[in-house]
Amino acid sequence: MNKYETVFIVNPEVNEEGIKALIQKFSDIINNDGKVLEVEEMGKKKLAYEIKKNKEGYYVVINFESNPELIKELERVYRITDDVIKFLTISKEEK
Repeated sequence: MNKYETVFIVNPEVNEEGIKALIQKFSDIINNDGKVLEVEEMGKKKLAYEIKKNKEGYYVVINFESNPELIKELERVYRITDDVIKFLTISKEEK
């Protein structure tokens, strides 16, 4: 299993319960084929540039271990989730 870090930005108009539900949804997807190591909610921050007419977004970072095939499924779910305005998943290589 490889280590990864994913960051997703949630629409700032989503309430706290909605954000918790999204974090749970993505954690469940990861836990099906891997293991969530840490979830860090960074809160609402100003965006560097406007995304989908939003000037700020709610940032969430998840560190996890999984097989590489999971990344494709996770990013597919990000794309079809309307409240996620941006996402990025990177591999964390141990050195």
